[in-house]
Amino acid sequence: MSNFKSIVSLQFFFLSSISLLLIIPYCLAYNVVNFGAKGDGKTDSTAPFLRAWMSACSSTSPSNVYVPKGTYLIRPVTFTGPCRSRIEFRIDGTIIAPVDYNVIGGSNFWILFYKVSRLSIYGGTIDAKGHSFWSCRRSGHSCPPGARSITVLWCDNVVVSGLKSLNSQIMNMAIDYSSHVRVEKIRIRSPSGSPNTDGIHIENSRDVTITDSIIQTGDDCISIGTGSMNMWIQKIGCGPGHGISIGSLANSLNEAGVQNITVANSVFTKTQNGVRVKSWARPSNSYAKNVIFRNLVMRNVGYPILIDQNYCPDKNCPHQNSGVKVSQVTYKNIKGTSSTQQAIKLDCSQTNPCSGITLQDIKLTFVDPRLKRQALTYCKNAQGTHRGSVLPRSCF
Repeated sequence: MSNFKSIVSLQFFFLSSISLLLIIPYCLAYNVVNFGAKGDGKTDSTAPFLRAWMSACSSTSPSNVYVPKGTYLIRPVTFTGPCRSRIEFRIDGTIIAPVDYNVIGGSNFWILFYKVSRLSIYGGTIDAKGHSFWSCRRSGHSCPPGARSITVLWCDNVVVSGLKSLNSQIMNMAIDYSSHVRVEKIRIRSPSGSPNTDGIHIENSRDVTITDSIIQTGDDCISIGTGSMNMWIQKIGCGPGHGISIGSLANSLNEAGVQNITVANSVFTKTQNGVRVKSWARPSNSYAKNVIFRNLVMRNVGYPILIDQNYCPDKNCPHQNSGVKVSQVTYKNIKGTSSTQQAIKLDCSQTNPCSGITLQDIKLTFVDPRLKRQALTYCKNAQGTHRGSVLPRSCF
């Protein structure tokens, strides 16, 4: 009997040891408080955050940087890889920037993840306190260039889930030179009048997915820059803001193009534009091709469908002919209301006309209860076809 108990005890110890070995690698948590961070909203916790990151990043087992409940003030910080194993950055609290906008405003980046693979960022709130910076911009005074709130740069295999970004100085989130990035269930909020506060900006990146998110901002909800390809965007609530845009393209003569982009199953509410392709009117070898916009609802949107190859947001515009080639763009099942009479506006380049444009199952009406004018389609240097019912009437 004693031998049986010994065997059972040994088996239990052996199984418990295996379970412990299986669990430990996934529970190596590095709490920023244990490294000296204080969640009082006043103490500079930048160094403790970095110490926690470096410890987690150097671990040979999957690890976790943990930000517990509380409010943590940090200055510009770069979390650098490569790390030795998978790493998670979990936020249960709130991270804030200093009140003085100059502290982060001259750095370009506030929170930067650089050259990290197998990275997951979960939950929490980041607040860049951008109000005083926007006031400086609006006043015309000499201001720093401004900082992106959170940036993923030269990273691979990244998940950002459940994050809330508030009051960015400029872009709330930027994805640059990265691949295999999934952004989901995030909330971005900046006032409609805040300048250049893009929700998410993607550039020189591939295989990016953005889903199930609400973006309220002063500029593009999502902007897709040069060198972006293989993107899937769906279930986005956009507004206020400038819509979802490809571009601006033609920033330079030699720049990478944009291709294989899908925007689907999303709602735009009182945005300046709906889905837009925009380029400067100057020579360029860039392009936008194989783009699909489908299953979209427009609610009192300025220009629900827009290609603008004469993009000119201010007085300092090139006023040449855009060299960008826009082709194979499909608009399918887009319905709702336009706050401008030109519900569909395809203003393309004289030297590089848009081609392969498809309008299919479109129903956009003009919100003008006083004059009762009908919505219109405007086409210039655009070639394509229409299928099904298209309202306003297609120009193809």
